[in-house]
Amino acid sequence: MTTIIIIAVIAIIVLFFIFSYNGLVKYRNWVQESFSQIDVQLQRRHDLIPNLVETVKGYAKHEKETLAQVIQARNGLISGTPQQRIEADNQIEGALKSIFALAESYPDLKANQNFLSLQEELATTENKVAYSRQLYNKTVKDYNIRRESFPTNLIAGIFGFRREELLSIPEADREVPKVTF
Repeated sequence: MTTIIIIAVIAIIVLFFIFSYNGLVKYRNWVQESFSQIDVQLQRRHDLIPNLVETVKGYAKHEKETLAQVIQARNGLISGTPQQRIEADNQIEGALKSIFALAESYPDLKANQNFLSLQEELATTENKVAYSRQLYNKTVKDYNIRRESFPTNLIAGIFGFRREELLSIPEADREVPKVTF
C-alpha cells in the first residue's frame, strides 16, 4: 500500500511538472505570436509609406523635411528589439500625422484619389497595430502572471523562462504632436 501511495505522489509531481512546463511553453509561444501580429502590421505600414510619400511629393515639393522624417522612421521599423521597433513606429505615427496635416494645405492633394486611398489603408493599419499592441500586452501579462505564480515559478526558474516586457510608449511620445509649416 505504501508503494502505491509513493508511486501516486511521484506521478502527481511528474504530471504537475509536465503540465506546468507545457503551459509556460504555450504562453511563451502566444507572446511570440502576438508580437508577430504587430510585426505583420508594421510591415504593411512599411510597404504603404513609399506610395504615400510619392503621392505627397508631387504636391508638396518644398515639404522635404517632413517626408525625410517619414522615410527615416520607416527604415527603423525593419530591425531592432521589439521596443526599438515600437519607438520607430511611434516616430512614424507622428510623421504621418504631419503628412496628413499637409493635405489641409493642399486642396488638390486632399482630393487626390491615390492619397485618399492610401490614407484610408494607413488608418486601417493603424487600428490593426493598436489592436495588435493591446493583444501583445495582454498576452505578455498573462504569461508573466503564470510565470511568476507559485508553484509554476519553480518550473519557470528551472527551465529558464524569462520575464517578457510590456510595450510602452515613452513619455515624450504621449504629447500631441505639433504641426508647423
